[in-house]
Amino acid sequence: MPESKARKGATGEGAASKPPADGAADRTAGGLTEAARPRRRQARGEARIAQLLQAAARVFSASGYTASSTNAIAREAGVSPGTLYQFFPNKEAIAVELGDQLLHHWGDTYGAAFTPSHMELPLDRMLDAVLDPLIAFNCENPAFFALMHGSEVPGRITEAHDTVHATMLTRVEEILLGYLPDAPADQVHRVADMAFMAFKAGLDLIMAHEGEERDAYIRELKALMFRYLDPLIGDDSPHLAPHARQGRTPQD
Repeated sequence: MPESKARKGATGEGAASKPPADGAADRTAGGLTEAARPRRRQARGEARIAQLLQAAARVFSASGYTASSTNAIAREAGVSPGTLYQFFPNKEAIAVELGDQLLHHWGDTYGAAFTPSHMELPLDRMLDAVLDPLIAFNCENPAFFALMHGSEVPGRITEAHDTVHATMLTRVEEILLGYLPDAPADQVHRVADMAFMAFKAGLDLIMAHEGEERDAYIRELKALMFRYLDPLIGDDSPHLAPHARQGRTPQD
């Protein structure tokens, strides 16, 4: 082999083994690093999932879970069914993912509604403080109502909802114990159960209306809850503020 070729080959090998400049090994043809590309792909995937879930929320709200389809969700999201199936194998998987997210936010909402400070309020103001955020969440997230109250929803959603239901009922009992400290435990449980079921029934009517009519049903629900609980609490409740006692009579 001629000496010039030998030197050329050695130079090539040396160039291949020479450490690259800082960051050069990570650069791609597009100027992005290999480390950045997976993150970009992951971000795009998360954005697509969010897009599909938002579309599913609109479809479930409009049609209910049973009548909805993956094709309708893909169409609402502006993507092909094939794109949807890259992220979710079926409608049930979409509903479970969306249901998990909504239940998490619902937990935050009722956790903030059932705070100890609200137990110190007079009954009418306590009802406002507790009911307003719960009603607002359902009005702002109609898909939550559709999934939690619809027929044929995935069993996982039903089980999670039942757990949340039991937790909320316990919180209602805790609040009532503050207003009814001397009442027997079984009575407090019955009152809490009745009040909670009245709220759910009233919520059905609220969600079935919009605008001023919805506001009117919200007022009716609060009036119903107050008129049910007020006679049970009476004037001797430690959480009935003095101004709330003024002018009250046993017939009020």
